[in-house]
Amino acid sequence: MTTPWGKRRTRNPSGPTAPTRGTALPPTSARTPVPAPGPAPGHPVGPRLPPRAGDTRRHLAVGLDCYFCLVTAGLLARPYVDASTTVTEVLGLLAGPALAFSFLNQVVLTAVTGAGLGKLIMGIRVIRLPDAGRPGLWRLVRRWLYGLSLLPLQPWYGLRSFLTGPAPGPDVPHPVALPNGCTGEPYTDPSGLRQVRRRDLAAHRDAMAFPH
Repeated sequence: MTTPWGKRRTRNPSGPTAPTRGTALPPTSARTPVPAPGPAPGHPVGPRLPPRAGDTRRHLAVGLDCYFCLVTAGLLARPYVDASTTVTEVLGLLAGPALAFSFLNQVVLTAVTGAGLGKLIMGIRVIRLPDAGRPGLWRLVRRWLYGLSLLPLQPWYGLRSFLTGPAPGPDVPHPVALPNGCTGEPYTDPSGLRQVRRRDLAAHRDAMAFPH
């Protein structure tokens, strides 16, 4: 075929030319496949960790724990209280049994059954991150001591949040990348523990035992 000026069009010997109009593209199966992005290095592949239990459920569990603690401490201190006992002496008599019950409930019972008395009633379990296993005794002791030191400051934090609203900074947690490669909800437990619903934990363990 010649051009309008009478010269024959020649092919460029240096390499292939771009496809002209009307040239069919190669089929999809012949194209080079693009590999799908995989998990980040160092992140194990597995089911997502159970989400944290709701605030209402956790607050009710804390309320039940406090109720049982006060009732038990009151029953133990009642034989030593009479009309001549002052308020300071009553508080001193209640402090020892309350601390003992709190330790047995939050540390010993949780290490054995996975939750304290209030959490068992509300269907909550305490798990260890990142493998969702049962927490060890040392982690539970650290968590119990942390709770005792933080509990007196809760009224101040609640009043400040009510008056000024949550302020950005270390007091307001942000979503962080979990060790299993997922991005979870805010979680600030310094002991690496999480409170989850019992049904969510059972579903997670079933998925781990029978992966698809």
